[in-house]
Amino acid sequence: MSKPTLIIYETQTYTIGADTFVESAAENNRAVAFEDDGETGYFYAIDTSNDESKILDGLHIYNVTNVTDKHIPCLIKILWTEDFEKAFLSVNNYYHAMFDFRNHAGYCRNAFPETGSPWVKVKERKLTDALIEEIHI
Repeated sequence: MSKPTLIIYETQTYTIGADTFVESAAENNRAVAFEDDGETGYFYAIDTSNDESKILDGLHIYNVTNVTDKHIPCLIKILWTEDFEKAFLSVNNYYHAMFDFRNHAGYCRNAFPETGSPWVKVKERKLTDALIEEIHI
């Protein structure tokens, strides 16, 4: 099985704890967004098929108070596989979260929050390097 190509769709430099919102929409009524509201960082899966976008799932990335060196600017990237089935959040070239739209799954490094969304079809939400390798990126 060949590895899918990952394409960077959004990049932005930001400082952790500063209000930040970065969205990336695919042509298939799917979108993802990263938000830092000054207290936490979250990555969202969004359905854009209706007039009003609907958040399908949210993944916790960090609590601002727990981040060391938060004063140093970070580079955020949102990447999609070429088939727009998977979206990834990278901060400083490290994968922090991934949504698998085909399998209704969301993964992040701290596996929080536990599945609460009816959209999510998996129980294990921890994003590991082994999982990244398993999904062939």
